Amino acid sequence: MRFQSSGVMVLRWDATLVLAAMLLVCCAADPTDILYRMLEEQPPNTLIGSLASDEGLPDSGHLYKLEVGTPYLRVDGKTGDIYTTEVPIDRETLRDCRNLLEGDKCFLEFEVSITDLKQGQGPRLIEGRIEVQDVNDNTPQFTSPILMLSIPENTHIGALFSIPMASDKDSGHNGVAEYSLSAGPDADQLFSLQVAEDTDEKQPQLIVMGNLDREQKDSYDLNIRVVDGGTPPRASSALLRVTVTDQNDNAPKFERSHYEAELAENSPVGHSVLQVKANDADMGTNGEIDYSLHQASDAVQRLLRIDRSTGIIYVKGLVDREEESFLKFFVVAKDRGPNSKSSKVLVTINVKDQNDNAPAIEIRGIGLVTHHDGVANISEDMPIGTAVALVQVSDRDEGENAVVTCVVAGDVPFQLRPASESANDRKRKYFLQTTTLLDYERIKDYRIEIVAVDSGNPALSSTNSLKVQVTDMNDNAPVFSPNLFEVDFAEENQPGDKVLDVVATDADSGSNAELTYSIIMDSATKGLFEIDPKTGEVHVRNTLDREHREQYEFHVAAADKGSPSLRGTATVVVKVLDRNDNDPKFMLSGYSFSVLENMPPLSPVGMVTVIDADKGENAMVRLSVEPDNGKFVIQNGTGTILSSISFDREKESTYTFRLRAVDAGDPPRSSYVGVTINVLDENDNSPYVTKPSNSSYKYLPPLTTPETRVEVVEAEDIDTGPNAELVFSITGGNPYGLFHISPNNGEITLAQEFTRKHNGLHRLVVKVSDKGKPPRHTTALVHIFVNETMGNITLIESLVGHSLYTPLDRDIAGDPNYALAQRSNILYGSLAGIAGVILVIVVVVVIRHRMQKDTKSGYQAGKKESKDLYAPKAGPKNGKGKKSKKGKVPKPTKPLEEDEEASLQKGLNFNLINDSVNDSPRIHLPLNYPPGSPDLGRHYRSNSPLPSIQLQPQSPSASKKHQAVQDLPATNTFVGTGDNNSTGSDQYSDYSYKANPPKYSNKQGR
Repeated sequence: MRFQSSGVMVLRWDATLVLAAMLLVCCAADPTDILYRMLEEQPPNTLIGSLASDEGLPDSGHLYKLEVGTPYLRVDGKTGDIYTTEVPIDRETLRDCRNLLEGDKCFLEFEVSITDLKQGQGPRLIEGRIEVQDVNDNTPQFTSPILMLSIPENTHIGALFSIPMASDKDSGHNGVAEYSLSAGPDADQLFSLQVAEDTDEKQPQLIVMGNLDREQKDSYDLNIRVVDGGTPPRASSALLRVTVTDQNDNAPKFERSHYEAELAENSPVGHSVLQVKANDADMGTNGEIDYSLHQASDAVQRLLRIDRSTGIIYVKGLVDREEESFLKFFVVAKDRGPNSKSSKVLVTINVKDQNDNAPAIEIRGIGLVTHHDGVANISEDMPIGTAVALVQVSDRDEGENAVVTCVVAGDVPFQLRPASESANDRKRKYFLQTTTLLDYERIKDYRIEIVAVDSGNPALSSTNSLKVQVTDMNDNAPVFSPNLFEVDFAEENQPGDKVLDVVATDADSGSNAELTYSIIMDSATKGLFEIDPKTGEVHVRNTLDREHREQYEFHVAAADKGSPSLRGTATVVVKVLDRNDNDPKFMLSGYSFSVLENMPPLSPVGMVTVIDADKGENAMVRLSVEPDNGKFVIQNGTGTILSSISFDREKESTYTFRLRAVDAGDPPRSSYVGVTINVLDENDNSPYVTKPSNSSYKYLPPLTTPETRVEVVEAEDIDTGPNAELVFSITGGNPYGLFHISPNNGEITLAQEFTRKHNGLHRLVVKVSDKGKPPRHTTALVHIFVNETMGNITLIESLVGHSLYTPLDRDIAGDPNYALAQRSNILYGSLAGIAGVILVIVVVVVIRHRMQKDTKSGYQAGKKESKDLYAPKAGPKNGKGKKSKKGKVPKPTKPLEEDEEASLQKGLNFNLINDSVNDSPRIHLPLNYPPGSPDLGRHYRSNSPLPSIQLQPQSPSASKKHQAVQDLPATNTFVGTGDNNSTGSDQYSDYSYKANPPKYSNKQGR
């Protein structure tokens, strides 16, 4: 069910009126004020008004500038049209419109300066206001979504009960327009609604239309709806819960219908403002009253509080009239009965002003004169009366406290002139203008101090200042001092490094003195340098290399920003300083020198060249040898390498080392190069024979045919080249011309057939010569035994041993007398050996016999042991002896220089005499070979496995065959062996020639 109060006028606007309200109407409040009207919440760039057309000014030749009105407004500089901006104009949030009373208008003030650009006159200030009209953009709202209302039972029909009102931020017809009530079937006949209209509000009241019985039903839920008068209308609803209570006959009643009071701003907290008082005719708790604030704004709740019992209103927070000039609210008085009744009263508190605000002085630019950080710039050629600033003086107080007097302090050529004809004591505007011509050369700037004093008691004052800088005409070109910049700059820089600062000065000021630096490009620099156009810092764009270029010269320019622009130039010379950024460099990547061996120490072996691209100490290079083993030194001045030793190519043919070049930079830099010294050969080594040994022999039967290969003499020479090319020749022992030797490879062949007289031992003296200059040679002995059989090898070896003692100038070539003499010696030696053996056996037997007789217990030697001890072991069935182990042949030492063959024989005799008895005979060549060469002496010794050679009597087991090789017997008697490729012989003493030759079979193994 829907109720609407009677007598309520619903205002409806015709569409034509709405359109007319949106039109912008201009009307003059006074000769200089302009008033525009507009609806709030208009979109951006909505035209509000046109100052050019409204003021009758042309739309060209004038400059319009908005001085006051941002951020809600903007002005077209040419036409003076005023538009809205992106910031919406919301009537409910504008600072000056938040606490308006019902029916008050909302205004947005603006100021625009107009400057005539053609005639050069000073600016003109136009003040105006915009009436911001309300649109229905807010929905009316109840204080709570659930409203509580208590009604006593048995209330008479027609009784009225006030319902909490709804509020709407909009005003006028957009505010609250009507209320309606709807109820369920159970409450449809019990309640109704009427709206009581007051001067500025509509009060909804609930009418009791039937009898209420609490015992039958104690509460009813109704729906109350509020609608504003906007187009389209906005509405909201709340739940109205009616509670039926016990009887409470009387409601509290205030003593006044409206309470008013004055409150001085800045009153202390706890100060009592006024007391509201209500009376209740009931008794007991029904007559006890509680007071509370009702429909109080945020400001009221922040600033005031009410005593619940006494109704006294106290100051709760700091009251500032400039923020809240009045406070309007309701106080509700409610009894404490079970069915409480209440009433409310309107309270208005006016905040009384105190002179607590000093005047505010605002200085801002006007027209073409702009301010930046409190500084205004004006050209010296401006006429008298030129406005340099707009000064606005205001006081937030009111009355006499807001009446302000403003003056310019000090002796300066400026004065204040009223900028508006409107009489507004709280806000006055002045032009700050010149009174004389300004002279930049005399005074460049002024500090203007403006003083404002209000009329309060005591009076308050404030000051503000403005710095006016006088700018001159652009009549001075920038000047560099000096006009030649010389700077030292190290090479190997990083790109972007700073080189220097060039600074120019300009006697002008402002933009005429703002300089822009640049480099006058030329082909010499090719963009290598850059300059900061603002600071004049010169930077290098690439890395400089002194070794590439030591000096750069270019020009810089400084241009001011005047009109026309003037320019000055200067010269910059950059001298590139050296850094130690280059390693010393050898001319070659490696050096190889060849020198002759046996050069004396400190002889030059080569020269190196090293350069350093740096300069000064960075280019001073010192050379050294690494590793420094004392063999080489280098002269730092010439780079000559000297040897500290005498070279021996056979010991070391190549020397390698490094040269280190270090400069004197900090830190020093170095480089290395490899050096190879190749030692050239000199013929300082004689050849040496490696095969056959002097004590070996070769067996040939008499029937050997000519051209048969007999032996090969192998020799080496540790020299190189022609010094190591060998020539072989037979120089002795070949009286019959039986043998021939190849001069190239040392191969000995049989030249002719043997005859009977040739039987026996032949000793060939072979000379091995190199092809050096002068040539060096050595001599070798080749023994050849010619016989039908090799019946007694021991005899042959004794002959060879005796040959070693025979001078080389005597030919041993199968001489039979020589052989017979040797047999006699061998026979005598054999007999002496047998006698010695028998003597040893006798001595051993006697000693053993005494030991057995004196010892009761111990080891008893058996017969077999005695037999095994003294009896020789049987040899191999084939009659061939065991080959002795061959030791490693070391490299012989270097031979001494012996030009005569007799020297070899002399050396042989010497070595035989000094050898021990157990050593086999050998030839010791007096050679000194380099390290690592084969030691032929050791080789010869290693090829003689038996310590001595003696003739062994014929044993029964060897009656027909000669024992060629035996194991080591206990009797220390040994048999020498030999074959066609004999590798060695034993040393013979004089006793060895006493052996009995017939004891040896003629069928000895070959």
